[in-house]
Amino acid sequence: MIDFRYHLVSIVAIFLALALGIVLGSTTLSDSVSDTLRQQANQAAKTAQEARLEQRRLQGLLDGDEQFARLLAPQIVQGRLAGQSVVLVETPGAGNEAIERVGELAKDAGATVTGRVTVQKKLLDDDQQSSVEQLAVGLRGEGPAFPSGAGPYDKAGAVLAGALGTRDQAASGREDASGGAVLNAFRQAGYITTSGKPGQHATLAIMVAPAGGYAYEGGDADNKALISLAAALDAANRGTVVAGPATSAQESGLIAALRDADAGDEVSTVDMVDVPSGRVVTVLALQNELNGKSGRYGTGAGVNGYLPSPAPTVARSG
Repeated sequence: MIDFRYHLVSIVAIFLALALGIVLGSTTLSDSVSDTLRQQANQAAKTAQEARLEQRRLQGLLDGDEQFARLLAPQIVQGRLAGQSVVLVETPGAGNEAIERVGELAKDAGATVTGRVTVQKKLLDDDQQSSVEQLAVGLRGEGPAFPSGAGPYDKAGAVLAGALGTRDQAASGREDASGGAVLNAFRQAGYITTSGKPGQHATLAIMVAPAGGYAYEGGDADNKALISLAAALDAANRGTVVAGPATSAQESGLIAALRDADAGDEVSTVDMVDVPSGRVVTVLALQNELNGKSGRYGTGAGVNGYLPSPAPTVARSG
């Protein structure tokens, strides 16, 4: 009969054999694995180096393109907006650099920049809608009646646009008491701030969208409110362009929302205002607006192209 001691010795022998096999095989196995890992590491290092070189090459091309566009931009846009005036509208979260640079390029194109209107976040707050509507209704005065079904921001947009823009070339550059009263009332309410003389009734408008979208509860409503203002400006003047960086054409971005709205067929959009070529395209889009043509330009979804094609020609009258 096989006793317990035999079983114990057999079990110990089996484990010793397994351990010995692992020890003997590990040397050969580890050498094989090490060789494979060494080859993979060398290949990964080579691939990484190639990627760094390609990135450096592409960055050089990008820097060159930006330098090209930046240095030649004043020449490219020269005379395209001659005789026109532009008001700049800054939305909450928009970058100051972009709006200043696009304003300077509008001047290079021959336009006069009347001033800047900065929309404050307070204007978009949900608890302000009733106050915004009351203010707009009170300021309309003897002006045209609001369209049927107009919401608070449709009304506010119409009143503000009437104070900022005009389609009459002869009326541009002039401030009037009613427009001044509108801007002053919106300033006192904390809804806007202004610089320059935006009440001089510009023939064109550039609204600059924020880099980040309004990705929070109520963000869609904020986009709709700003779209109402952009649409009102476009109706009150000879053309409006909403310009922003590429991110503004992504989900929750103002330009993405505008392109999905009915107003997207009337108001031109440019989604690369943060680069020199994009600011040139913004001026071209304004020039096309003067000719009654709207478009969607840049690299985002649903664009007509990077720039208007064919590009508008320069006319003496702008």
